[in-house]
Amino acid sequence: MMMKKTVLTGLIMCGMVFGASAQASSAGKNDPKAKVVLDGVSKRFKSLKSVIANFVLKVEGANNSVSDTKKGSVYVKGSKYKVIMDGQEIISDNKTSWTYAKDVNEVTISNVDQSNNSMTPAKIFTNFYDKDFLYRLNGETTEKGKVLQNIELTPTDKSKNFFKVLVDVDKKNQTLARMKVFEKNGNRYTYEITNFTPNGAVKDDLFTFDVKKYPNVEVVDLR
Repeated sequence: MMMKKTVLTGLIMCGMVFGASAQASSAGKNDPKAKVVLDGVSKRFKSLKSVIANFVLKVEGANNSVSDTKKGSVYVKGSKYKVIMDGQEIISDNKTSWTYAKDVNEVTISNVDQSNNSMTPAKIFTNFYDKDFLYRLNGETTEKGKVLQNIELTPTDKSKNFFKVLVDVDKKNQTLARMKVFEKNGNRYTYEITNFTPNGAVKDDLFTFDVKKYPNVEVVDLR
């Protein structure tokens, strides 16, 4: 159950292809250099018709009490998205959302929260960070021949259950390479993008849940 919530938390919270939280500067002001990087990611996303990304999620518990690794994929087209990971699917057509759990063959249906406070994989690519986070650029590193721009962000709302997120952006392609979320309880979640396909073939029917394809599925309708 923790793993299921982890994916949803990471992608929706800030998460997945570009969310973050980080430590602000001592003056409590945003770093203009970091904003240039984040704006570049946002601008690139807005120019794309669709995005397909594969990722690896590593979960580390407080004091190294838990360690696990999962693989997943995310599809984004406009405001619609689908996340697939180890027996779970999270689907949204921007009006209705479906969360399917394969182990119990159950799908939960709910209305999409249209408030500005909601976070989705699509919003992760846009400039949400200007309102909800303080951010700074911590420099650059090189991994596997790629130059990564390291950004640290912290949520302005201190009641959040996470206090810091480190984001590494591929400088050349202006896409997310890795995101690490630090929770107050000591848990850490690292999302590493292993493959990023811009303008991939994504059909609209991917963003709805067809009960006919899931025999005997139990439906929990919360609308």
